[in-house]
Amino acid sequence: MIVGLDHIALVVRDLDAAVDDYARLFGVTPDWIGRGGGVRQAWFQFPNVALDLISPEGESAFADGMRAHLDSVGEGVWALAFASDDLAGDVKLMNRRGIPASEPAPMRTKAEDGSVREWTGSSLDQKATGGTRILLMAQPAQPWPLAKPNAEAPITQLDHVVIVTPNVDRALAVYGAKLGLDLRLDRENPKWNARQLFFRCGDAVVEMGAKIGGPATDDPDRSGGLAWRVAEPHAAQARIAAAGFDVSEVRVGRKPGTHVFTVRDVPGGVPTIMLSAEPQLENA
Repeated sequence: MIVGLDHIALVVRDLDAAVDDYARLFGVTPDWIGRGGGVRQAWFQFPNVALDLISPEGESAFADGMRAHLDSVGEGVWALAFASDDLAGDVKLMNRRGIPASEPAPMRTKAEDGSVREWTGSSLDQKATGGTRILLMAQPAQPWPLAKPNAEAPITQLDHVVIVTPNVDRALAVYGAKLGLDLRLDRENPKWNARQLFFRCGDAVVEMGAKIGGPATDDPDRSGGLAWRVAEPHAAQARIAAAGFDVSEVRVGRKPGTHVFTVRDVPGGVPTIMLSAEPQLENA
């Protein structure tokens, strides 16, 4: 079964520039930089998820797919990867539930010092998931080392990932019935013209957002951004502003007990907010 988010893959054109930008934004140093399969990758490992920066550099079907994505869509979220405690079993389950899944295959990346990391994963059919590229990843035998802080008030972990959908029923079917995520809250807020579905996934949340009353369509879902958690929002806001990012003032969050601020010029154009505490979901 799916037990959490493994990583969020973000495709970028210039890996070194993106690594520098995200290290300043997060206040942590990536725990891994390597290459393999025609791409270079940098891994920022947090307690509940990793951010995986990927840039094509060589010749492979994988790299060509990323180049095509960069040409047509630009930089941004490439895939959501979910952690599975039984990858072979989940691949069979997805196929039975109508989401074609590839056979589990190894992936390998090698750092400049010669050390190697290997993963095993499966890719789900993108049309069957509503347009989001979704991977299933086998849990590693040992947890990957965490990214190390390089500044005060660093990011501590992912709070939630946002996906914007034009079809709520499809989202419920894919993320709830087929992937088996735990729907904790389904609410409408006319003030924001928004319907929000909150799926608990390990120590993070997948939030599906839709407009109220709009006709459901078969258009693909799209990334709506990432929300990261910080222990001290005012200190984190000051640090990120001093690092050269365009940030909002700290404000009271929509969820009780939270304070948030927005970072407007995040590398890759990913909408990003920082939260001071975990939002409390009704019926959690």
